[in-house]
Amino acid sequence: MTMLAKIALGPVLLAQARAARKRAVPLPEAAGPRDGELGGQGQPISLLFVGDSSAAGVGVTHLDAAFVGHLTRNLHQLTGRHLRWRVAARSGISTDHALSLLDTLDAEAPGTRAALAIVLLGVNDVIEQIPPHRALLGRQALLERLRARHGVRHVVFTPLPPMHEFPLLPNPLRAVVGRDARRLDAAVARWAADRHDASHPLIDMHLGPEVMAADGFHPGEPVYRVCGQAVAEHIAQRVLPMLDDKN
Repeated sequence: MTMLAKIALGPVLLAQARAARKRAVPLPEAAGPRDGELGGQGQPISLLFVGDSSAAGVGVTHLDAAFVGHLTRNLHQLTGRHLRWRVAARSGISTDHALSLLDTLDAEAPGTRAALAIVLLGVNDVIEQIPPHRALLGRQALLERLRARHGVRHVVFTPLPPMHEFPLLPNPLRAVVGRDARRLDAAVARWAADRHDASHPLIDMHLGPEVMAADGFHPGEPVYRVCGQAVAEHIAQRVLPMLDDKN
């Protein structure tokens, strides 16, 4: 869809967005501790999850059933390594607000260190119509902050979901946000491909109503399971060997 077409559809898109917000069922962030540990062999791996409602587990009742729970369990099974993790997440944030999230982390858990960060951001960038170049600048600033203050050696930026499949959104709004999400995701993939300290794994997923949360917007447990397993495999197969080689 061209920019002119997007502008022409502006009143329709705005009305659909407002209607979708009214229809959406408010969902809380998942319950459960935002830090944890799994015993294992070898040098411990420290993980820091940073992100929006997906990192906070909105769509399921407990973090064990969310992305964080599935990733840590799968990574532990794949590697047998000792894992420690912490979650810094808040629903509704865009990349622009991620640094303030780390400010909160610094206040609540000063001295937090991690070798690896997993960042779940982007849907709200699309919703707020943040241009890809600005979203990339925000990711760059976030990566630099994670490296400088938290000792992070590698950041995994998870891909955006196929927003053109969100059940809550009607067309043409669904088509427009889907196009914008694909555009942003492609920009992040190109940016990460040129870096040694960042990666952007691909995840093949389909978002039908049966796998989404009750609001038709947030992931359900099946989506978190697929994504957690895919990113755990990416970390085990591609990221950890690289970090271990540099020790």
